[in-house]
Amino acid sequence: MKRREILAHAGRLGQAALLLGPAQLVWGASIVSVRVWPATEYTRVTIESDQPLQARHFLTEDPQRLVVDIDGLELSPALRELVGKVKPDDPYIAGVRVGQNQPRVVRLVIDLKQPVNPQQFALAPVAAYQNRLVFDLYPLQAQDPLLALVKDKLQAEREAAQTMDDALGEFIHRMDRPLAATEANHPPSPPIAAATPPKPGLTPAPTPAPRPTAAQRDRINRLIVVAIDPGHGGEDPGAIGPSGLREKDVVLQIAMALRDRLNDRPNMRAMLTRDADFFVPLQERVAKARRVQADLFVSVHADAFFTPQARGASVFALSDRGASSAAARWMAQRENAADVVGGVNANTKDAQVLRAMLDMSTTAQIKDSLRLGKEVLSRIGTVGKLHKGEVEQAGFAVLKAPDIPSILVETAFISNPEEESRLKDPGYQLKLVEALYTGIDRYFAKNPPLARNRQV
Repeated sequence: MKRREILAHAGRLGQAALLLGPAQLVWGASIVSVRVWPATEYTRVTIESDQPLQARHFLTEDPQRLVVDIDGLELSPALRELVGKVKPDDPYIAGVRVGQNQPRVVRLVIDLKQPVNPQQFALAPVAAYQNRLVFDLYPLQAQDPLLALVKDKLQAEREAAQTMDDALGEFIHRMDRPLAATEANHPPSPPIAAATPPKPGLTPAPTPAPRPTAAQRDRINRLIVVAIDPGHGGEDPGAIGPSGLREKDVVLQIAMALRDRLNDRPNMRAMLTRDADFFVPLQERVAKARRVQADLFVSVHADAFFTPQARGASVFALSDRGASSAAARWMAQRENAADVVGGVNANTKDAQVLRAMLDMSTTAQIKDSLRLGKEVLSRIGTVGKLHKGEVEQAGFAVLKAPDIPSILVETAFISNPEEESRLKDPGYQLKLVEALYTGIDRYFAKNPPLARNRQV
């Protein structure tokens, strides 16, 4: 090629650069981070990059695998990190292999422990995140939350009965010990063989729960069910304190302790909307509570503000007439943005269903929520400072179950160094749990729940 032709060709490339723009001339994306969020409900795999990624996937059988091809990538140390991110107790992923399938095409092979229904979607940059390519691995058959709740309750009752039987048997054994001759005539029964452990790498098939009897069904209908919602989780850390304490972690600790405290009551059972570090969309948190026909919904959070001086706990109920203050409105907007940060698959949203869920709030629900909020606020006020001495109201999406009294509790300002330090303290967490428990107990003492007809 002559020098003049070379210069002309270079000029055309320069014109193309002006037309296409710098982003389209970059040949490949760079991986920023890879993350795996395992949970019983689903496992999420996130690949974060400085440019949007294009990918396609397919499933194989015998063995079960999810194969993902990502365009415009070269194999990098950041992608190789994905192999080590898989935990042994992940219910869905047995392992991951990464390789250069073709020039500028990276292939991920995800070995599965059970058949899954994968959902792939992309998220635009938001908050601290750049472009995210997300794979959510759901089981083919989702677990029924009410059945799981009942199964746990019946199992707890069986274990309690077994403990009593063992204690009674030991007592009778001591009483009969002098009668050695009688014992000789009745040798002990042979021990029961231990169950065969499952083979490594395989998830054992779930044992079908026995159908409850009529008496058990009656007890289930009279059971008081409290839905506890630890805010944020997974890709959404929530607010972060000065020393790095993450809201999603501390509220999960408080929620799990509150669950255990409520489960000590023989007629009460608590359900968590998440019991590990994974993300749950706002409308799904509400739907979970409705599926178990919960009698109450309590969402647990830790507040944050622009300045470290803000302090004190708050309790919020839903409002159908606008926020009770500018601060309440700002707080609702911040919490309602959790779906954007956490990452919701827009393809699975049913706009009509979601709109109905958010618009069906009733005056009765709000009145009951305010009663519950006052009881809880009065008890939290004995533990620490209150940000405001009355229950506030705003349009929190997570409080919009039309038939369940619902409150959102901001336990403290995690952005305040002193209150962040308290939230770290297990002793202070237990004080908060006891305050929440007492407030819930006092509410039910004054407002007994209606009988249910829970279908199991």
